[in-house]
Amino acid sequence: MKILLRPLATAALLLCLLTVVLNAKAFTFSQVHRMPTSIEKDYYIWRFLRQRNTTKTEAQRIIREVSHLNKKLKEAYRNKTGAYPNVKPITPKYYLSESKKWENRAQGNFAFKKGIAHVQRQQLSRAAEFFHAAYRIYNERWEKDKCLFWLYLVTKNKHYLEQMKEQSGHINMYRLLASDITHDKYPRTIVVPKISKGSLWGIDAQDPIDWAKMKQKIFNKDVDLEELAEDCKSEETIGMHTYIKARACNYEKSYFPMPYRDLMKQYPAHRQALIYAIARQESRFIPSAISRSFALGMLQFMPFLIDHIAKQKGEKIDYDDIFNPYKAIEYANIHLDYLTSYLYHPLFIAYAYNGGIGFTKRLIRRKGNFRPGPFEPYLSMEKMKNAQAREYGKRVLTNYVIYMNKLGHPMRLLPFIKTLTDPYQTDRFRK
Repeated sequence: MKILLRPLATAALLLCLLTVVLNAKAFTFSQVHRMPTSIEKDYYIWRFLRQRNTTKTEAQRIIREVSHLNKKLKEAYRNKTGAYPNVKPITPKYYLSESKKWENRAQGNFAFKKGIAHVQRQQLSRAAEFFHAAYRIYNERWEKDKCLFWLYLVTKNKHYLEQMKEQSGHINMYRLLASDITHDKYPRTIVVPKISKGSLWGIDAQDPIDWAKMKQKIFNKDVDLEELAEDCKSEETIGMHTYIKARACNYEKSYFPMPYRDLMKQYPAHRQALIYAIARQESRFIPSAISRSFALGMLQFMPFLIDHIAKQKGEKIDYDDIFNPYKAIEYANIHLDYLTSYLYHPLFIAYAYNGGIGFTKRLIRRKGNFRPGPFEPYLSMEKMKNAQAREYGKRVLTNYVIYMNKLGHPMRLLPFIKTLTDPYQTDRFRK
């Protein structure tokens, strides 16, 4: 049947279509140029390069201002100019101070991996020697806790668990397991902040450039972090506030915010805990967070996933819209509906959220992985080659247990760990 539109209806339809087209933001060279050197600026350089009206000359000038050249920037620049960029990125000063820490971690990781290799060969005395060596090398508390936990596993000596409990109040998988195995309470260093002030004047929590400027202050060696944290104390900026508070106490306290309760209460407790667990690990609840690969927002969505979910919903959004935490939570809930239709365990869901569902399927179906056996499932959790997904999964699982407790559902970590070797309780891929 042919439908004829009246002139007014036709005009309204055209206006609606025009509004959708105009929904994408545009940026000028001057706007991007004035932004402080940062990953956040890199993201806007990428967006500027993708605009049709950006000239080749403007592209050649703005690319000199990047702090990190990722694949997206290289491709966008090539599409605009016909060549890949040949520039030296401008590294923000606060990245330079991290090099020593990474060197120490690399040395510790080498010793720890040697220990795991000896565990796989059932050479437990040699494994213990390497775990001892890694413990001495590592500086980070969670890494030392990892070594102590494995020393307990290969020696069955609970002295190492008691040593961990005595030395560490850090909230990580190993520390919680030490409490579970010794039938003890979890550390008192877990803090759920209660903040009455709604918002602050002068800080836009949804503006990546405001966050870039805040990071410059945070990493200034002369700044008083406690004072800066107070300057960010509001419900709207709770992510900034707790991130700075944690740095101020050198992570002796672990902050577990529970923001956006008006929306979160609509979901079941296990979904709330999962979203909170992921958001804490992805961004520390910074709504405007951007990663080096341009994962965006509080729940770190890659642009292709934003496009996919928006298409599913039949809506057109600008990528900057995902810096609204309510939009980020909405999209995360949709994505988690998909992941949880195949994966039932928070650890595997975390792997899939970070590395993709295909990666997770291959990982858990690989022979010997997450099946009953000596030192399982811990061995499968440690021997993963994807280091980012490996540590990410542990942290999200730990966060999940903490948040379930804070939401009024008493829970311990050890029972969750034990179910990982039973496919019927964890996923659809291995049944």
